[in-house]
Amino acid sequence: MPQPPRLDFSLEGFRRQLANVDALPQLCVLGVVSGILTGALMVGFRLLLDLAALGYMPNGNHEAFEGLPPWVRAALPLLAVLVIGVGLWRQPAAARKLGVGHVIERLTYHQGRFPLRNWLNQWWVGAVSVLGGLSAGREGPAIHLGAAAASGMGQRLRLPHNSLRVLVACGTAAGISASFNTPIAGVIFAMEVVMMEYTIAGFMPVILASTMGALVAMLVYGSEPAFQVPSVSLGSLWNLPWIVVTALFIGLLAGLFIHVARSERIAGLPVWLRLALVALATGMVAWWYPQVQGIGYDSLAASLTDSLSMDVLLVLVVAKLLLTALTVASGIPIGIIGPMLVVGAAAGALAGLVAAWVSPQLAGETGFYAMLGMAAMMGAVLQAPLAALMALLELTHNPNIILPGMLAVVVSGLTARQLCRCEGFFISVTRHGLHPLQQPLMQALSRVSVPAVMERSLVTTPRMVTRERALRLLNAKPTWILILRSTDDKPTLALKAADLARALMDESELAEAQQQEGLIDLLEIPGQRLEMAPIHLQATLSEAFEQIEERAVDALYVEQGRHPKTKRISGIITRGAIERYYSLK
Repeated sequence: MPQPPRLDFSLEGFRRQLANVDALPQLCVLGVVSGILTGALMVGFRLLLDLAALGYMPNGNHEAFEGLPPWVRAALPLLAVLVIGVGLWRQPAAARKLGVGHVIERLTYHQGRFPLRNWLNQWWVGAVSVLGGLSAGREGPAIHLGAAAASGMGQRLRLPHNSLRVLVACGTAAGISASFNTPIAGVIFAMEVVMMEYTIAGFMPVILASTMGALVAMLVYGSEPAFQVPSVSLGSLWNLPWIVVTALFIGLLAGLFIHVARSERIAGLPVWLRLALVALATGMVAWWYPQVQGIGYDSLAASLTDSLSMDVLLVLVVAKLLLTALTVASGIPIGIIGPMLVVGAAAGALAGLVAAWVSPQLAGETGFYAMLGMAAMMGAVLQAPLAALMALLELTHNPNIILPGMLAVVVSGLTARQLCRCEGFFISVTRHGLHPLQQPLMQALSRVSVPAVMERSLVTTPRMVTRERALRLLNAKPTWILILRSTDDKPTLALKAADLARALMDESELAEAQQQEGLIDLLEIPGQRLEMAPIHLQATLSEAFEQIEERAVDALYVEQGRHPKTKRISGIITRGAIERYYSLK
């Protein structure tokens, strides 16, 4: 009677299962754990802001800059820029990369592995930028902290790199979910902005992570969203043309923001001058209009309820947008999602006031336009229409706003992309017109790790062997024979075992390869030999493919183990095996 297959519950078995593209149960377990971890970190970051605000902010509210004396409001950005400049610019340039852009870069070029120094820097830089009165958000730090922590958990467990990519998405989704109490928007943001792909194996663990992140935040802060949203509706269909005009205006604002934030002219200035410009510009505006400081969720909530005057709305639209862009262009790593939501809401509220002035009987509520403006700005700056729409739906709990929201998000996104020639804020395109994460080949190969495709049936041997040794090698029934270098015992060439077996049966071929001492030179055996280079067991197929292209070899031998003395060869992966895998998907 056949024995049932044995279930492997060891960590090594868990790693082997994760190497496959269909390791959905294992990925879901990781999604739950990473969601709880990220939710806890997000709560910790918010508590850090609240505790630090107790020292000098009115009522301990880190958004209450309006309650501070003007000279304090103006001095805070000077102090914040000084602390960030001294603390960050004394470190290498690589350590100054923080936020969502850093997450996407590590996912693209480092398979989702994060350096610890950047993660530690993100804690204090994120807190200082928000508490110091710069126009900065907390969502960028939350995404970085969550994604890096989830990935770090995977690195500690030495999980294959295809699962690290999913863990990065889980941390991102949980960070957004815990920030806004919008789990669906967190999932879509992670897949649309960070991963740039949609797969079932990716969606399910990310959904679980986003859910757990929101639950952890709810346990501490309750189930209320980040800001209160009034009940809004479209009203008359005559509002639709004005929604198009409003979205066009917001798309132009998004294009302006991206162009200023990426300005090479500002980035080319000396560091001290850039930092001084940020501090002075923020301090001067904050003297009269403190609404531009911090994240601005209090101003956003006021714009939704038509509680802000025209001049404050204008300052939020123009000054907060330019201050945020100037801060980014100057190299200070801040979160931009929160400030852009505030700018979009203010722009929408302005449009609503103009509509009410032109046609008071037909115009929709100011809060309605502010809500659409928020979603339109988010969609245009990030080029993430689905994430913007999901955030709009979850924040309003009103499905009736989706129709005008779709119109606003699409028009603003097209305006920023076509008229202003702007890609998403976090996207840099290659000469082929696609970000590396958007390329279909790299997407498919990044979902699977090397162990799922490599050939494990192999033996290693020196170049020169006796006939008896050759027969013993073949008795192991290998597919490949790896020929070792005499200097360091590293494989350099791979020979098909079938070629050696054929030569042993053919005396004429064997005579050509046999030396005077009776030894057989495996390099003289007729057959195909593949040049090889090493790759580690955790690598994805995309890493293997890039290594084959870069080293100009035909195969890679797969090493297992962390220390040189304990490393062993676990398998071989060829260019043909990678191509066959991709052609079957």
